[in-house]
Amino acid sequence: MKYIKGSQGQGLMEYIIITSLVGIICLVTMKQFGEVIKKRIQKAKSELVKIIPN
Repeated sequence: MKYIKGSQGQGLMEYIIITSLVGIICLVTMKQFGEVIKKRIQKAKSELVKIIPN
């Protein structure tokens, strides 16, 4: 199989684009889930404070 001139650079560029998109998706997902987790922890904390006497 013959390689087309410049195909190695094209493969590298595709790899960079794919990894960048995966990274962006991970950041957006973590931001969304982070807010949900933060709210749940705050709710649990407030419930514990009500239950535990000082």
